[in-house]
Amino acid sequence: MIKRYLEDVIPKFMFRNKAVIIFGPRQAGKTTLVKKITEKTAEKTLYISGDDLGVRNALIPSKEKLAGLTAGYKILVIDEAQKIDDIGNIIKIFTDQISEVQVIATGSSAFELMSKTSESLTGRKFEFMLYPLSFAELVENSNLIAEKGRIEERLVMGAYPEVVSIPEFSGRTLKSLATDYLFKDVFSMDGIRYPSVIDKLVRALAFQVGSEVSNSELSRLTGADNKTIEKYLRILELAYIVFRLPAFSRNERNEIKKGKKYYFYDNGIRNALIGNLSDLTTRTDSGALWENYVISERKKYLSYSENPARSFFWRTLQQQEIDYVEETYEGVRAYEFKWNEKAKVRFPETFVKSYKPLSLKSVNRQNFEEFLIPERFGSQL
Repeated sequence: MIKRYLEDVIPKFMFRNKAVIIFGPRQAGKTTLVKKITEKTAEKTLYISGDDLGVRNALIPSKEKLAGLTAGYKILVIDEAQKIDDIGNIIKIFTDQISEVQVIATGSSAFELMSKTSESLTGRKFEFMLYPLSFAELVENSNLIAEKGRIEERLVMGAYPEVVSIPEFSGRTLKSLATDYLFKDVFSMDGIRYPSVIDKLVRALAFQVGSEVSNSELSRLTGADNKTIEKYLRILELAYIVFRLPAFSRNERNEIKKGKKYYFYDNGIRNALIGNLSDLTTRTDSGALWENYVISERKKYLSYSENPARSFFWRTLQQQEIDYVEETYEGVRAYEFKWNEKAKVRFPETFVKSYKPLSLKSVNRQNFEEFLIPERFGSQL
């Protein structure tokens, strides 16, 4: 069993009169994580699931009924909490009136769980995001040399827990994830009138990884209007399938100001969606796979380390471009992602003069570990 980073973090936030809420994609390991955490506490724990109709009927915002339900327990785990009506008020009653019981709620649908908890739980919750396995977690499970040796496999198959733990069935697992699990919450939404558009949209995004995306182009490819495209893109983000990388600009005349790129949280899902799980040596999209992998892994690193850096790409109207820019209070750092370590990298003079970056780096298969686990090397790549 691969140890998750949050396994040591979340217990520090428990029993502080606040709920612990864990978001993340389906099958990312939320239930397993919570069980490992609660087992270590040795406290009596009640596990319930929003998938259970009986649970949904029994959980109502009443102090007496909730206290009776959890009598004798110190921890209440609510899995798939987004499916329970009035879940925000239910958790609020625990934090305000039954504070001896620690609530841990998990959800795979941010668009539902956030809307049901944000207003009621202001100042009453700690939130955590659990991603598919990170490079750092995999390194800790084995070692740096072994995990670097598997990088080509990760670029194709990704790092969902079941994919990593049972590699002989990774293709079947990914196809199941891409068709059955990840989109379960998306298609259950009342506002989704055109499931076929979602299918076309995610495929279009998969083929455009690393490229700037426009709603008008996506509209042309899917047959949906711009308003529907924008709505469905937001839903895909809130369902933890893709995430947006905005354009970086400080109002220079020749910079793209409203551009955006989309990346997948996991390479394996991206490849399963386009039906291509072939080895890297036979593919023509290794550059896009490398860019998606490194940016998604960096996102995990920033989240887990609570690093406040903001992420962007940069491009001008003259097609000058930088793959990735991070901005902190100290300034900006710029990165180019090249699978081939021998590839030449040039950073546009326009960017350098305008922003005076703290560093300009190329991230390739020889040095990427310094970008994904910088503390291990005592420096910021």
